[in-house]
Amino acid sequence: ARPRWPNSAWKRRCDPSENAPRIPGRMITFNLETKKMQNTNDLRLAVLIDADNVPYSNIKGIMEEIARYGIPTTKRIYTDWTRPNASGWKNVLLENALTPIQQYSYTTGKNSSDAALIIDAMDILYSEKVDGFCIVSSDSDFTRLAVRLREAGKKVIGIGEKKTPASLIAACDKFIYLEILKAEEEEE
Repeated sequence: ARPRWPNSAWKRRCDPSENAPRIPGRMITFNLETKKMQNTNDLRLAVLIDADNVPYSNIKGIMEEIARYGIPTTKRIYTDWTRPNASGWKNVLLENALTPIQQYSYTTGKNSSDAALIIDAMDILYSEKVDGFCIVSSDSDFTRLAVRLREAGKKVIGIGEKKTPASLIAACDKFIYLEILKAEEEEE
């Protein structure tokens, strides 16, 4: 059975014919099977930030860049918040509505917050509440995670420093360098 259109005005707005409205600067796709429109800028993104590998001064530019690709629905940041060097993050967390995830360092030299980020990413993947992931880190430990998320059909955007290993860059659909974001922010 063919679904009924709620009203003719809605049909005109969603009809993929040549009479459909055009919104400049936005790509809109129309799925004939589901009769739903999807704006590519409206992807639901899970933003997962490795605070051990990102300076807090860059977060504003990072969040603005992410907003160009979709709507960040889940925003989490991982580190051992009991360490003294994490104290500068407090205002940044509040200003950007980032959820801090505490992960104690059980052993020196090991980064247990990476494991927490990976576990959360897999939980979010299986919840099916997002269309893509944004992994903010320069750590090659997330290469396999990015590959796995793409295998599941999710978009993966990476953001990190130029020192990021080529394997992580290649594993992402798109990779953005922090240095470029910082230069663009300084120009404005």
